[in-house]
Amino acid sequence: MATILSRNASLLRLARRCLRPPGRPGEPSSPPPPPGAVRSPSSPILRPLVPAGVGVKSLRLFERCLSTAASAAAAGSGDSEAKAPAEPTRGGEEKSGGSNRSGDAGKPVRGGPVSWLSFLLLVATGAGLIFYYDKEKKQHIEDISNASKAVKQGPSVGKAAIGGPFNLINDKGKNVTEKDFLGRWTMIYFGFTHCPDICPDELLKLAATVDKIKEKAGFNIVPVFISVDPERDTVEQVHEYVKEFHPNLIGLTGTPDEIKKVARAYRVYYMKTAEEDSDYLVDHSIVMYLMGPDMNFVKFFGKNSDVDALTDGVINEIKQYKKQK
Repeated sequence: MATILSRNASLLRLARRCLRPPGRPGEPSSPPPPPGAVRSPSSPILRPLVPAGVGVKSLRLFERCLSTAASAAAAGSGDSEAKAPAEPTRGGEEKSGGSNRSGDAGKPVRGGPVSWLSFLLLVATGAGLIFYYDKEKKQHIEDISNASKAVKQGPSVGKAAIGGPFNLINDKGKNVTEKDFLGRWTMIYFGFTHCPDICPDELLKLAATVDKIKEKAGFNIVPVFISVDPERDTVEQVHEYVKEFHPNLIGLTGTPDEIKKVARAYRVYYMKTAEEDSDYLVDHSIVMYLMGPDMNFVKFFGKNSDVDALTDGVINEIKQYKKQK
């Protein structure tokens, strides 16, 4: 707009020069144009700009108005151009101030998908689950340990099915049954007289145990030896054999059927292992049975029990038996 007004003002100045009246006296007049000279192009241009019938004064007044408008337009455009850069500056200041305010606040108005609060809650939940699992695990282990250490009284299954009636012959040739031992504590060992080492060792241990129990607790124990080799262990053979270990040791033998019957009743294993003519060995169980005064089974002792273990074990069983009675 200011450019158009400035252009119109320049044209008006040119028109004023063209429409200037003849010079005053003393002023040189401009010479007439020579013949054939080209007329100034200003006349056609001024025709649309200067209304018809307008004088020189009116033209000057119009020029001044255009000049004033052009100056005002130029000043307005300058102010707008000066103000335009300032607005972004103020906007930038506002934005920077806003960013400073948001920075001073420390937290964005709208955070990302995972905030610090949700992260802390997740960590706390995980720690709680780990603590709970560890506590339950320790409690479970402690319960198992306590259960394994606790001694619980299980259901009674009765006494072992060991012992029973028998009918044998003692080393003096007299028939005896289990009833002949009623009222006395008895220790029974199964073996054979031709045993090279195990049977003699066990019978010596039995004899020493009987004497030690008598000396230590005053209990009388009847030692009994039952042969599992009825073919060779006759009454005389058994008699000669048992008197070498203890004077109170009673030796029993019998027919093969009777021996088989008593061995089965006492859960004793025996079998011939090697045979050369009449010389053979018998493999058998190495066990001592403690029988009560009623000839019921009380306890058995294996080969690994020495004299002291046998002595203390038998004494304890007798004392417990008497407490129950």
